[in-house]
Amino acid sequence: MDVGPIAIVIALVSGLASFLIGRWLSRSRREKKAARERAVTEAAQSRQVRRARERRKQR
Repeated sequence: MDVGPIAIVIALVSGLASFLIGRWLSRSRREKKAARERAVTEAAQSRQVRRARERRKQR
């Protein structure tokens, strides 16, 4: 079975397209996971730390 240069180019392009589509489709899931982790981290913080963070956001 002889693999020509055109077949290699097609395989590379389709592999790259598959990778990019997978990243694009999983972006919202990654954002939701990061938001959940951030919420858990913030919930575990003391009241003093939460107030300091809120003051920083107001500036």
